[in-house]
Amino acid sequence: MGQIKDTFEEIYQEYYPMVFQICFGYFKGEEEIAKDASQEVFIIIWKNLKKFKGESSIKTWIYRITVNTCLGQIKADSRRKEALNHVHRDHRDANLDDSVSKLYKAIGQLNKTDRLIIMMVLEKEKQKTIAEILGIEETNLRVKIHRIKIKLGKILEMMRDER
Repeated sequence: MGQIKDTFEEIYQEYYPMVFQICFGYFKGEEEIAKDASQEVFIIIWKNLKKFKGESSIKTWIYRITVNTCLGQIKADSRRKEALNHVHRDHRDANLDDSVSKLYKAIGQLNKTDRLIIMMVLEKEKQKTIAEILGIEETNLRVKIHRIKIKLGKILEMMRDER
């Protein structure tokens, strides 16, 4: 049990920022919901760490758990889904830069797959790994990333024009 605990602590230290970033994007900048989802991800990791066989990298395994956890929470709570459409400024972290907040709000308007892709790009994940996680060719991924960037540009432009 001691070795698993040590391994888990190392995994937590190394991967919490990545997990939180993905959750933050999925939950459209809602920091408290992202923190809760991140905690849930690490509970799942703790419970399943013995079962991890190393057939994929630990990072890929954690990405999949994170994405599935986020999607599960979105589906399970229809009221939360409604709340995700309205980002409340009162719940924003005081230290969060406004432009970063706007970016995450824009990301939150993308579909689920596009959100996942752009969050992995922001995490500086290799395109080969992203393609592997999504089960698509790298060429297809590059096209998707290009289109997502165009969509984000348009969303951010619309957000700016609304002011």
